[in-house]
Amino acid sequence: MSGKNILFLVLLLFIPVSVAAHFLEWEDLIVFITAGLAILPLAAWMGTATEEIAVVVGPTLGGLLNATFGNATELIIAIIALKAGLVDVVKASITGSIIGNLLLVMGLAMLLGGLRHKEQTFQPIVARMNSAAMNLAVIAILLPTAMNFTSPGIGEKTLQNLSLAVAVVLILVYALTLLFSMKTHSYLYDVGVAETEALEVADHKPNIWLWSGVLLVCTLLVAIESELLVDSLEVATSKLGLTALFTGVILVPIIGNAAEHATAITVAMKDKMDLSLSVAVGSSMQIALFVAPVLVIVGKIFGQPMDLDFSPFELVAVAVSVLIANTISSDGKSNWLEGTLLLAAYMLLGFAFYFYPVVDGIS
Repeated sequence: MSGKNILFLVLLLFIPVSVAAHFLEWEDLIVFITAGLAILPLAAWMGTATEEIAVVVGPTLGGLLNATFGNATELIIAIIALKAGLVDVVKASITGSIIGNLLLVMGLAMLLGGLRHKEQTFQPIVARMNSAAMNLAVIAILLPTAMNFTSPGIGEKTLQNLSLAVAVVLILVYALTLLFSMKTHSYLYDVGVAETEALEVADHKPNIWLWSGVLLVCTLLVAIESELLVDSLEVATSKLGLTALFTGVILVPIIGNAAEHATAITVAMKDKMDLSLSVAVGSSMQIALFVAPVLVIVGKIFGQPMDLDFSPFELVAVAVSVLIANTISSDGKSNWLEGTLLLAAYMLLGFAFYFYPVVDGIS
């Protein structure tokens, strides 16, 4: 058993600890920390279960399953936070997920992979397609923000209606990207992935019912732990001296995507950069083109004012992240210095969000 699996098994102990901390009314900070630690192995098992099921059902259904559950943990956390009225935290988590995957995960993958293999290559045409999709995401959140900024006194309902229309377009585009990557141009995405799937099939044939059960149980437990996390979030973060903006941008995405981050970095160190970037950039695309629009629709159902009107500062952070990630990945090659540049950009943004003053109720 690998060291990573042993660590995740140990972290499972925090599930009963977090539940006990909640019912015994321990400090919110303890509940927050234990619930966050409990989510890490659950997210990892969800990812493993999805991959095992994908081996059995084939590349098309498997790809759809991976796309659906790729950010399930973070989506669950965001929905529960949205239901609790923490709209600013939800928006911040969307921002954090995009910049975290593009800068932190890609940066670590390129740095550690580059240190081991000097220079690594990946499909430049796939990188360009991903770049175009992320540029669209920037445009999508730019429009409601620009409308609100340039039209003083604009109604909240107008922004929500615009965001809803934009959400529908983004979900349609996301569906078309799935069609492109899994059907019409799947050969572009087969490098690295095909090799991995072949090894998995050769080694074992997964029990689909077992892993379906694991996926269901983990999803339910993630929902429970997310409730505990969100309920204790405001008090816990205030005790840590953190704002809701910093928590949403930095902490929540790291908790929700830790297992996925580890996968991207691990395969990069094995010189499979196509697979690594498909995890990192694919996750950002899914957040921007699917998760964010779904949250707008869910906000409409819950009666919460969820829209795509992000703060100008968050918009700048996303735009800068997309710009530098697109610039570095456009040539289809990577090295440790480029990874360092991405990590440096993430650190700069992290410091900026940490020192960003409390405004508009974001605390």
